[in-house]
Order: sequence, then C-alpha cells, then structure tokens
Amino acid sequence: MLSRPLRRAFGLVSASAIAALLLTGCAAESSAAGSATVDEPAGSASPRTIEHARGTTEVPAEPQRVVTLEPLELDTAVAVGITPVGAAVASNVAGIPAYLGVEGVEPVGTVPEPDLEAIAALQPDLILGTEARHSKLYDQLSAIAPTVFIGTQADPWRENAELIGEALGREDEVAAQIAAVDDRCAEIAEAHDVAGQTAQVIRPRDETTLSLYGPVSFAGSLLECVGYTTPEHDWADGLQADISPENILDARADAVFVTAADVSDAAAIPAAITQNAAAFPAVTLVDTSTWVAGVGPHGAQRVLDDIERYLDER
Repeated sequence: MLSRPLRRAFGLVSASAIAALLLTGCAAESSAAGSATVDEPAGSASPRTIEHARGTTEVPAEPQRVVTLEPLELDTAVAVGITPVGAAVASNVAGIPAYLGVEGVEPVGTVPEPDLEAIAALQPDLILGTEARHSKLYDQLSAIAPTVFIGTQADPWRENAELIGEALGREDEVAAQIAAVDDRCAEIAEAHDVAGQTAQVIRPRDETTLSLYGPVSFAGSLLECVGYTTPEHDWADGLQADISPENILDARADAVFVTAADVSDAAAIPAAITQNAAAFPAVTLVDTSTWVAGVGPHGAQRVLDDIERYLDER
C-alpha cells in the first residue's frame, strides 16, 4: 500500500511521475506540492486530523478542491461559500441541483454509484462521502485524496452538517448557518401558531408506493421545527414509512405536502388523495429537489420559504 504522502499525491501528478518518485526515492510530499494545480498561500495552516465514521483522517487546513458524494455535503459546502469541483448527483439526468445557484461543479457519477475515474481526474484534495452508501469505496477514495465519511444520510442532518463543517475547516460558518435555520423556524412559529396541528410529507414513488417522511427526515424535521407534529407511524429510524394507495387515509394530517418535480402540475397529486378529497382539505405540492434532495442549510431555507408561504396563504 502506498504511504500517506503518496496517496495524497495521486491525482496531483501523473502515474509516471509517481513511478519515478518511487524509483528515485524523492520526497513524494514535496513533489506533490510542487505539482499541485491550486496555489496555496505561504505559511498556510497545518493539516488537521478529523474523526469520522471510518476513523481519523488528516485533511488540508483549507481544502481547495472538494468532491462531495452526498447531497448534504454539497449543500453545506455551497452554504459556506465553497463550490466543490465535483459532486455525485441524484441522477445523471437531473445533474447539479438548480436551487444551489452554482456553476462549474462537475458531476462525478450518481450518489449510489460515484465514478472513481471522474473523481481522480478532478485532482481533489478532500473527498466527502457516506459510510452507509460508499463503504466499499473508502480505500479507493482514500488513495485519491483524504476522505471523510459521515455515518449515514438517515442521521439528523444538523449533526452531519457539523462534521462536514469540521472537515471543510468551516465549523463556525456551518454553525452560523444552522443557527440561522433555527432562528427562521422560531420566527415562523411565532408568526403562525401551529401548536397541536399535524403535518405530513408524502413522496409518490410509483403507482403502488407512497413514502411518508417522519420527524427525523430533513423536511419532517423542519415542519416540527416550526411547531407542527408529525402523525405517528411505524418509522424506519424515524425517517420514512411506505404505504400503498389503498391505505392513503393513514397519511391524513392538518397540512399535507406532496413532493413533485413540477409543482405547477396538479396531476402530480396522487389519485388516492384526490379521490379522498374530504380527508385531505389542505394539500400543497412542493419541490422534490429541495424537500427531499436539498438536504442542508441552504436547502432548509428553501423549504422554510415554502412552509411560510403556505402558512401566509392558508
């Protein structure tokens, strides 16, 4: 196995250069620094050691070329002013989420199946991934660049964001972003008293499956943050419960939010709901790209925009 300096050199110098370093015994770390495509300021801070889901990893004090493999990691980086050079996307068709408003981020495969060659070609100095999704790729990713994993995407998003902030060297900025989300929740809760009212997020999967999102889910946690209560279900880790259209009455709530790719398309509301309109007096279409995939402080503000708009208009 290559030493840590040589692993970090991977992607910053050509394969032939690495071979030459091995033959001549040159100092790989200094050679890699001389081959880097990103200029680092003189006297830059020393690398930091980050404890994460796979142990500990030494990362640059100020990462310049970040690749993210999880939507939360991409959103959090953008929220604190870092535009990753590459990101795994929800689907090759959807690409980088438009709500982020960033350009120049190269797709590197999908979240379930990152493209290792595409990642290496971007010469990252930090890779952020997820143990639950990318465990089998950790050694290969670490050979490309220092790699930090959150545990699972099902964990509370705020806690995961804090670890991402630590890896990016932006702990304070991430903490401020999370505080801004919580402050916004408090403002909405004060302006619209929804205590004692229930809210449910429904994601249509196909003709036979509807996913209900629970209090630990991203959107569910934000609804609870403004004062709503999520109806009780048999949640998987508090995150999600799937039902069939025949059991749609189990999804009743005072406010129901249905995720859709096109919020202007009324046909996106499942037929099971429209056929039981009396049981669903308040149904609102919301954007899947933010309510489901927009996990992070930036996406949270977009979801809160939708919640506030709904409450203002009801």
